[in-house]
Amino acid sequence: MSGKRLASSSASCKPKRPRKGISLDIKLNILQRFDAGEKLSAIAKTLGLATSTVATIRDNRDKIQASAQIATPLSARTLYFHRSEVMLNMERLLSLWIKDQTQDNVPLSTNVIQAKAKSLYDELLKEEGSAAQGKPFLASKGWFDRFRKRFNLHKVQSTDVETAINYPSDLKKVIDEGEYMPEQVFNVDETGLFWKRMPDRTFISKEEKATPGFKASNDRLTLLIGGNAAGDFKLKPVLVYSCENPRALKGYAKPNLPVIWRSNRKAWMTVTIFQDWFINYFCPAVEKYCAKHHICNKALLILDNAPCHPLNLNDLSNNVRVEYLATDTASLLQPMDQGVIANFKRYYLRKTFKQLINATDREGKPTVREFWKSFNIMNAIDNIAESWDEVKVSTMNGVWKNIWPECINNFSGFPPAEPAEKVTRDIVALANEAGFEEIVEGDVIHLLDSHKEDLSDDDLMLLEQERASEEVDIIETPPTPLQLMTNHLSDALSYIDQVVHILSANDPNRERSLKVGRLLQDAMSCYREMYKEKMRRKQQTTLDAFLVFKSEPPSPST
Repeated sequence: MSGKRLASSSASCKPKRPRKGISLDIKLNILQRFDAGEKLSAIAKTLGLATSTVATIRDNRDKIQASAQIATPLSARTLYFHRSEVMLNMERLLSLWIKDQTQDNVPLSTNVIQAKAKSLYDELLKEEGSAAQGKPFLASKGWFDRFRKRFNLHKVQSTDVETAINYPSDLKKVIDEGEYMPEQVFNVDETGLFWKRMPDRTFISKEEKATPGFKASNDRLTLLIGGNAAGDFKLKPVLVYSCENPRALKGYAKPNLPVIWRSNRKAWMTVTIFQDWFINYFCPAVEKYCAKHHICNKALLILDNAPCHPLNLNDLSNNVRVEYLATDTASLLQPMDQGVIANFKRYYLRKTFKQLINATDREGKPTVREFWKSFNIMNAIDNIAESWDEVKVSTMNGVWKNIWPECINNFSGFPPAEPAEKVTRDIVALANEAGFEEIVEGDVIHLLDSHKEDLSDDDLMLLEQERASEEVDIIETPPTPLQLMTNHLSDALSYIDQVVHILSANDPNRERSLKVGRLLQDAMSCYREMYKEKMRRKQQTTLDAFLVFKSEPPSPST
C-alpha cells in the first residue's frame, strides 16, 4: 500500500520537474506585469507557471533586478531593449488592444499586429518628446515571436471559409445525435457598445472632441446576448462594466436590474464571469424554460472559441452540452453575428434619440446639452433592456440560416422584423427633430460601425489612464436601498387615475381614451396589488397591537 502511495506521489511530482529554469527575461516580464497592476493568479495562468513560483519571483524582486544589472553585455543590451519604458508601455497597450479585438471577434493577422505595434511605439515616443536611441523599432518578425511568447498570444485570427462551409453538416450530426429541438439549441456572443456615443457631425460630438482628457464617447461596456434557435427565448443580457458601483446605480438592487450586472477594470468578459453565468444563470434558465414548455431539460450551447469561454463547461452540467465553432469561422457562422447584434444596436440608438426628444421637447425641460451631460449608465441599462425586447422572434430564428438552415420558420402571422433601412431612417428623422439637422443616413451607419472599431492610440492611452483612476467613481459606503413606501404608491396611483380622468373627460375620441386608460391601469396593476398588500399588513399590525393592549390587565390603582 505504501509502495503504491510512493509511486503515486512520485508520479504526481513528475510534471513539475521540467520547470527547472525560468529565464531572467521572463522574471523581468513578471515583475513588469505586477507593476502594471496584474493579479498574481492571472500572471501565473497566462505564463503557465505555478502561483507559488510567480509569488516567489515577486518576493525576490531586488535580487532579480540586481542580476539584470550585472548581466553580460549582450544580455544587458537585449534586456535594456525589452525593459525600456517606451517598449514596455507599448507592449502593455498592444496586449490590451489585441484582447479588445479578440472580444469582438475581429480577425487579426501578424502584419496587422506589427503595424499596430509600430504605430503605438511611435506615438509613445512622440509623447516622451525624445528621439529614438539606436536602431528604430521596426516591429520585426523576431520581435513579434518574442512578444507572442511573453504574452502567451495564441494563433492570430483569420477567416476559414472552407471550414465554415463544412461545419454545418458536422453540427447537424451533433443535433441529430442529441435529438435537440430548435427550442433547446442556444447561441450567445459578446459585443462591445459605446453606450454614450453620438454621430461625429453632431455639435455634442464636436464639442467633446475639443475637450481635453478622456471622452465619454469612448466609455465602452461589454454585453453577452443570445437566445435559442426557435427564437422564442431571449436570455437576459449580461453587462460587464469597468466600475462595480457607479453613482447612477446608487440604491438599486443589482439582482433586480434588467441586465445581469458584472464588472472588471477593463469591462471585458472573463472566464470567471462566463463560468459563473453558465452555472448560476444559463443552466437554471434552460431548466425553467423547458419545464414551462413541457420538454426535456437538455440544451446544446454553441460558442465561438474566444479566450473568455472556458473549455471545461461540459464538465459543469449534466443537461447542457457545449459545442465550439470551428476555429476562424465565427464571423461567418455565429448566429448572433448574422443580424441580431446589428439590429439590437440600431434599436439602442433609436431608443436613445427618442429618450432625448421626450426629455427636451417641452417648456422648462433641460436642453439637449444638459440632457446628454446627465445621461448615465442607468439610462443606458434601461435602453439596453428595451432595445433587446424589440428584437423580434423572426430575427432570432432567421440568423441560424448559415449554421442550421433546417430550423428556420416562415413565421407567417407574426409581426415582421423592421428592415434595417427603416430603422436607420427613423434614427435620422429623430436626430433631425432633436436639432441635429446635418445628420444623414451615412452618419448613422458610420456610428453603428464604430462599435466594431478599435480605439486610436491616443484613445487607448487615455482609456488606460481613466480606468487606472476609476476608484473615484466607486461608492465607499454601502448605499441605502431604495424603497417603495405606501405613500409613494398612493401618490403614483392617484396620478394615474388623474391622467385617465383628464383624457376621458377631454378627448373627443372616446375609443382612444378608453384604450389608453385600460393600458395605463393594466400597467399599474402590479403596483396596485403591492399597495393593497402593504396596507393589509399595516392594518394587521395595528390590529395586533390593539389586541395586545386590550388583553393586558389593568394597572392597579394607586
